[in-house]
Amino acid sequence: MHTITFLHVTSYFRNVIYFFGEVYIQLLHAAGTLVGLAIGDAFGAPLEGMSPPVRKVRDMEYSYQRGRKAGVFTDDTGQALAVARSLTRCRGFSPEDMMAELVAAYLSDPGVYGPTSRRVFDLVLLGMDPRKAARAAHEINGQSRSNGSVMRGPPIGVFYTGPMVETCSMACSRLTHYDPAAGACSAFVNRMVSELCRGKGKRQAYLRALSCCRNDEVGEMLGRFRCYDPVPGLDCLLATHAALAAFMENDTFEDTLLSAVNLGGDADTVGAIAGSLAGSHYGLGSVPRRWLSGLHGLSRVTSAAWNLWEVARE
Repeated sequence: MHTITFLHVTSYFRNVIYFFGEVYIQLLHAAGTLVGLAIGDAFGAPLEGMSPPVRKVRDMEYSYQRGRKAGVFTDDTGQALAVARSLTRCRGFSPEDMMAELVAAYLSDPGVYGPTSRRVFDLVLLGMDPRKAARAAHEINGQSRSNGSVMRGPPIGVFYTGPMVETCSMACSRLTHYDPAAGACSAFVNRMVSELCRGKGKRQAYLRALSCCRNDEVGEMLGRFRCYDPVPGLDCLLATHAALAAFMENDTFEDTLLSAVNLGGDADTVGAIAGSLAGSHYGLGSVPRRWLSGLHGLSRVTSAAWNLWEVARE
């Protein structure tokens, strides 16, 4: 009788330890997603708009273009944190609250925003119905295939599983980017983040995202990503492809990020997307300590990740 009781108690505590260990590991991957995004953003900011550097950049540097200290992130992270805050506060996707958070983030640093999001937020601030602003901006600019909704979307993958990943990714993208390709790219990245955060392997997460993709153009390029040279452009599909290729072709967080940002071009956004994928896969512990210590606002990012993951598990 005592032997049976002891075995049952031992088994119980082993299961408890295993459960909390799994929860802790998943939390580190969720935090890795947002921290990886922020580091990729800050890392790539000084290289934005440049040709691939002759000397490979290996650490965060001063941004001469923007006059920012090394390790300071841009709107890529600012928007992602806005998405995380809204999901946490509303315990899910609320288009009204999400737009309010995004506009507030825009007002804090408008100079670094891209043409699509800037136009939408300016229209909303002028009094336009937020539900109509994305289409109006699309018509005024002549297109809305830029990558802003892709870079800010990974918190959706941290928060959601199942079909809600694609549903909310498309809806969040549509707040600013009327072109469906932007939403499809965002959904692809967020699906991978969702799977990776929850312990799926790199290839398994990739194939899952591919199977969920309903946009032929996006599915074609990302489904055969090795057949295309990476082009770190403002276009949503080009930026997503460049980030995906960097992630799939490297085996560590550090190598993924260095591969992504040293492409030049829209380096902060490609770095942010690649960093979110690598962080969700390898976890927070994989990020080099010198990069963590050099990131301004690290506590803001980790706090947002903890809060988001806590609500997601409810």
